[in-house]
Amino acid sequence: MEEKLRILLCEDDENLGMLLREYLQAKNYAAELCPDGEAGYKAFLKNKYDICVLDVMMPKKDGFTLAQDIRQINADIPIIFLTAKTMKEDILEGFKIGADDYITKPFKLGVLVSRVNALLRRAKDFSATDTELQSNGIKVLLLQGQAFKNGELLDLTAAEYKLLCLFMRNPNAVL
Repeated sequence: MEEKLRILLCEDDENLGMLLREYLQAKNYAAELCPDGEAGYKAFLKNKYDICVLDVMMPKKDGFTLAQDIRQINADIPIIFLTAKTMKEDILEGFKIGADDYITKPFKLGVLVSRVNALLRRAKDFSATDTELQSNGIKVLLLQGQAFKNGELLDLTAAEYKLLCLFMRNPNAVL
């Protein structure tokens, strides 16, 4: 029997959170609901997830801060922001932090599931069986989400890290 893909779902609106969790579970995902960013961070430290769906405006720790904390631990995990914040500056901030998607409320549940499926499919395509990549003095530790050049830790954004991994997995290829 295939193990269900795990979703960290952080939503402070109790009714919406329970609706989302039940819908995702009905779609054969294992979704864990956390009511605030602090609880979400503790859950992330304790469990393994395949994707994170984070509300932006939450108590104790907002979704942007939570995403930054998650990226420090795992630069590759897909993150979707759910939010009522629709201003261009907020959307750009979300992507700057490392969002893979940004969905504004209200939204259709089917659209969320389609985007989760697309991100998980892409993440699966790029998952490695090895734990590190090496080439020309560059070393990437995949489990730690860290990259080094000549032994020195590189300070990369999530997007830069993903591109580096893509290029290193496809040497001498036009991408």
